[in-house]
Amino acid sequence: MRSRRARGATLVLAATLGLASACSFGPPDPDQQGAPPNLPTPSSEPSAGAGAEAPSGGSQEVAITVLAKDLDVPWGMAFLPDGSGLVTERDTGRILKVGPESDAEGLTVTQVHRLTESKASGDGGLLGIAVSPKYETDKTVYVYYSTATDNRVAKLTLGGKVQPILTGIPRSLDFNGGALAFGPDGFLYAGTGDGTPKSTQAQNPKSLGGKILRMTVAGKPAPGNPVGTSLVWSSGHRNVQGLAWDKTKRMYASESGQTKSGELNVIAKGKNYGWPKADGAGSDAKLTNPVFSWPAAESGCSGVAVLEQTVANACLLGQRVYLLTVTGNGTVLGTPQAALTGEYGRLRSLAAAPDGSLWAGTSNQEDDGDPGPDDDRIIRLVFSEGGAGRS
Repeated sequence: MRSRRARGATLVLAATLGLASACSFGPPDPDQQGAPPNLPTPSSEPSAGAGAEAPSGGSQEVAITVLAKDLDVPWGMAFLPDGSGLVTERDTGRILKVGPESDAEGLTVTQVHRLTESKASGDGGLLGIAVSPKYETDKTVYVYYSTATDNRVAKLTLGGKVQPILTGIPRSLDFNGGALAFGPDGFLYAGTGDGTPKSTQAQNPKSLGGKILRMTVAGKPAPGNPVGTSLVWSSGHRNVQGLAWDKTKRMYASESGQTKSGELNVIAKGKNYGWPKADGAGSDAKLTNPVFSWPAAESGCSGVAVLEQTVANACLLGQRVYLLTVTGNGTVLGTPQAALTGEYGRLRSLAAAPDGSLWAGTSNQEDDGDPGPDDDRIIRLVFSEGGAGRS
């Protein structure tokens, strides 16, 4: 067992995120909280330059704690009932448990599984992870990973045998997707990449590439899919690396790897999100435009998480987290705000923790990164509004 030092800082983040009064970062409902990690108290040391300017001039504090360091391209995050996080490492094939135990140095980081079946190259390897909604009884987690020939979804118990439930997702050097999450309907969703240099899969209804898939825990098409015999929930995607839902069960997904734009999409059953016919917003009524898009150089976003009315998107090329305030009917209030810009380098993984905080993972150890002495890291963000992230 290895422990990592947790380091704390407090920064001021502009609080318009639409409207300051509309943005509440309170903890989730009691039946969703689990047991929060016993985290060190963040210090009051300011973190310069990491805030986001807002039109109203309002501000709120965000406490930042480095939960883990010296990782190797952390990719997926999911949480166990005890409040600890499971984190995948893309290139090593390791699944790490972060917390809930701690000591004077911070949270403990322990390897709980190594997926030898995973073959890393390019942006492929051990990617997404999801914890079974019935974990307390079945002890099962689900992973999305690359082999030498395809991408797969499998189930396993930590330390046990890997059992593939879905194979044949297109594999390439880049654009392998990898998002994996259970939706509020209890079914498993996977975001895939187009997986071809000329983007021929996203518009092909017979291909699993460039899609969001919806399946049972046996890897079969879930009841209610647009086509009963197909896993496909939505199509026209370039490279889906993040999935999340809000309290209204509205589904969000990131779009990475497009030529001109990075996108945040609201995903609806059977919709076509345009790639490669559209890159960002377009005028074709048959295609669904993103809820928001950014220039590729300022985005390249991956992980998505939701806290109350705020949708957060972690970005690799943009080296920031975008924060959008979204109303109950899906309207984005104001302009998305950027936080942590350039502070921690490339940011990929992002997840809402059971205690109401956000966990973000850096991705500086990969080829396009510029790693610092502590990289890669898992960072915890606690917003002052609403008492989120109680420790």
